Amino acid sequence: MGLTRDEMSRLIGRHKIKDMGFEILGLLVMLLSLLVLFALFGQLVIDGAARISGDFFTSFPSRRAGSAGILSAWVGSLLVMLVTALAAVPVGVAAGIYLEEYARKGKLADLIEINVTNLAGVPSIIYGLLALGLLVYQFSLGESVLTAGLTLGMMILPVVIVSTREAIRAIPQSIREASYGLGASKWQTVRYHVLPYSAAGILTGVIIGLSRAIGETAPIITIGALTFIAFLPPAPVTATPPFLNFDWLFSPFTVMPIQMFNWISRPDPDFHTNAAAAGVVLVAMTLLMNATAIWLRYRARQRIKW
Repeated sequence: MGLTRDEMSRLIGRHKIKDMGFEILGLLVMLLSLLVLFALFGQLVIDGAARISGDFFTSFPSRRAGSAGILSAWVGSLLVMLVTALAAVPVGVAAGIYLEEYARKGKLADLIEINVTNLAGVPSIIYGLLALGLLVYQFSLGESVLTAGLTLGMMILPVVIVSTREAIRAIPQSIREASYGLGASKWQTVRYHVLPYSAAGILTGVIIGLSRAIGETAPIITIGALTFIAFLPPAPVTATPPFLNFDWLFSPFTVMPIQMFNWISRPDPDFHTNAAAAGVVLVAMTLLMNATAIWLRYRARQRIKW
């Protein structure tokens, strides 16, 4: 027996009330999470604001808290992230394009997809142990910037692959068919149509992976990063030919999270203030990376519109 019009209206009304309640609950949970996040970051700024100065960025770590800085840490972080990006982004994007556009659908492709997805959730310490056995001992790369960058690159590679595939998968099939209909080849279709439209999504995945990598500590400690370093790696660019120097790739290093761990483990409260200041800088670096991604996505979308 069917419902009357009044019963149907009451049923729809109850469902609307439930939907509204769920929306309000979700909004409250989101606002509460943001409030906690801002409160924690605000406390971090309050604790570390007194130490943030030009000298803090240009001084090496020291046994005296008042004169200690983060020069070697932030330079090391930038160099490690450079190697990470150069190692993971081209390989990850190329793998995502191949798996989504060229690989034949079948059991092998499904197996690869399952393994790539599972690797995205592997704890970071596992990648550190893998790098320790493979890169440090087997390939004799040592505890260097190159080893750290390749380790973090392996860690974020599944994230880049998955995000690339999802971004490409979101492109309507009609765009590909229109390109083929005009006589374009497979590569021309991917190069001039699929990639430009999926660039925003790919950049999002890349920045998410790099943002995760810049704050990792466990794999870096596992491969033997230094907790106290008072010198910088050789400069990548020189004033004399050939103007490029690759010795920095094999130099010892430290990064921001390890420097923070070193300071926070000391009993002196002044070192805790230094750790808070370094935390503010690390958050600022992460926000700058995300802001850069937003700007690049905006530029990519503007080019598509025109």
